[in-house]
Amino acid sequence: MLEGKARIKETDMPEKMQIQAMACASQALDLHDVIDCISIAAHVKREFDKMYGSGWQCVVGSNFGCFFTHTPGTFLYFALETLNFLIFKGASS
Repeated sequence: MLEGKARIKETDMPEKMQIQAMACASQALDLHDVIDCISIAAHVKREFDKMYGSGWQCVVGSNFGCFFTHTPGTFLYFALETLNFLIFKGASS
């Protein structure tokens, strides 16, 4: 497991959720090959949908850009191993 090795880059998420997100990402890396970013992201999204209701999004990769609107208190961007993780819940229109 890789908990404690993540580097938070930006967040507005409560600390308890941050810890759960990083643990979930670590678990996904234990279950999937590091090059399988789609399966890693899907794992994190499914787990957060189960814990906090549907509408979560997860982007995983080593080089990406994005622009989005999120629900306040649900944004976390962090690095773990060679990957960056962006987790957020989409904002209602």
